[in-house]
Amino acid sequence: MAASSIAAFWAVAALLVVLPGPDWAFVLSSGIRSPTVLPAVGGIVCGYVGVTIVVAAGVGTAVARSAAALSVLTIVGGLYLIWQGARTLIRESRPLVIAAATSGPPASSRETLARGVGVSALNPKALLLFVALLPQFTNVHGSWPLMVQLGLLGGVFTATCAVFYLCLGSFARRILQTRPAAARFLSRFSGAAMIVIGVFLLVDRFV
Repeated sequence: MAASSIAAFWAVAALLVVLPGPDWAFVLSSGIRSPTVLPAVGGIVCGYVGVTIVVAAGVGTAVARSAAALSVLTIVGGLYLIWQGARTLIRESRPLVIAAATSGPPASSRETLARGVGVSALNPKALLLFVALLPQFTNVHGSWPLMVQLGLLGGVFTATCAVFYLCLGSFARRILQTRPAAARFLSRFSGAAMIVIGVFLLVDRFV
């Protein structure tokens, strides 16, 4: 596989990763409330690894071509984002100090990891992005099998996500934890963003 194709794909992938979306909202929210962002970012990465495997195995194309399967995925993904956003808004409906004292222990690393997997793996837009974007940078006549090329490109996207979201989450944890008002605003914004994105997925699919 040509290095130029990998570099070109990385440039496009990097632009897509830095655009705000459900991953952004989840990582920011976790970065503000948790002592480490590793579980949140690890969940996002695991979700995209799963999507890469699905697409490389050819299942992603089949899902994209099936109206019923795509509708189910859209409903599940949209409702999941709305649920996550609502949880974030409910937690942030009170001052941070009061919430921390009365809302019980923070989410465990395992729970945060699982939520991250759900945010990325249940995002139908991500699946469609992989199905539509990755094949454009492959060469069916190349010496590498197509499945390997798709897997490599998916790995490049996932690695880019890991680096960027680690930086984003670390920024939220280190900077915003010392600014309660900004942290409350950003956490509420993140929760609202997840709800809006989830609603948009449902409306965009069925209206």
